[in-house]
Amino acid sequence: MARLSQDSSKRHFHWTKKIGTEDDEAPTFKPTSSNTPEEEKRENVRTHVAMSTPRRKLPAVAVSRLRSVLTAFGRNRTGLTHALGPRVVGTLFGNRRGHVHFAFQRDPNSPPAFLVELATPISGLVREMASGLVRIALECDKQKEEEKKTVRLLEEPVWRTYCNGKKCGFATRRECSAKEWKVLKAVEPISMGAGVLPGAGAEDSAGDGELMYMRAKFERIIGSRDSEAFYMMNPDSNGAPELSFYLLRV
Repeated sequence: MARLSQDSSKRHFHWTKKIGTEDDEAPTFKPTSSNTPEEEKRENVRTHVAMSTPRRKLPAVAVSRLRSVLTAFGRNRTGLTHALGPRVVGTLFGNRRGHVHFAFQRDPNSPPAFLVELATPISGLVREMASGLVRIALECDKQKEEEKKTVRLLEEPVWRTYCNGKKCGFATRRECSAKEWKVLKAVEPISMGAGVLPGAGAEDSAGDGELMYMRAKFERIIGSRDSEAFYMMNPDSNGAPELSFYLLRV
């Protein structure tokens, strides 16, 4: 009888310990939730996607377009400082045995907005001008539609040259270097006229050091984005310009 009561007490003690253990572990490992298993899976998927999705990047085409727009805006902004108006200053100069350089400036002390070197010798151009009116035409080719870029007419690099209808080689657009700027500064006080500037150094012995120049005001006429004309304003020529300069993109 005693043994039976002892076994029953052990069973009773074991049962209460098992129930107590379940009560202690229930809040820890089985938290209550109102969501169904399918809803919990969806929440986990949404959380994983939100954490793993990278930041969207702009397409390469949009980035390249933005860069081209900013570049064009910066170029146009810097070009405004050297932009030509309806009246410009034109200077033709070159060594006696050298090629012709032609520069257009907004005013006498501004950097040239257009500077080209012609293949024509300046001595030949002087002879043409002594015989009568001179018309110089510079032509360049239009770009194809697929290669078309926003290049202003004054920024074209290479031109075909015609003097009074005769082909005279090519002309090349140049940046104003210290040598050309020195010439333009030397003739800056001259509003209209022609003459010779003395050279310097060993070139004088060969006659190449002397630099011939002609400077005058020009009227600028814009026909279109592909054509411009510059007419020399000479009050002594009865309204007929002695020198005309044409830029054409054909």
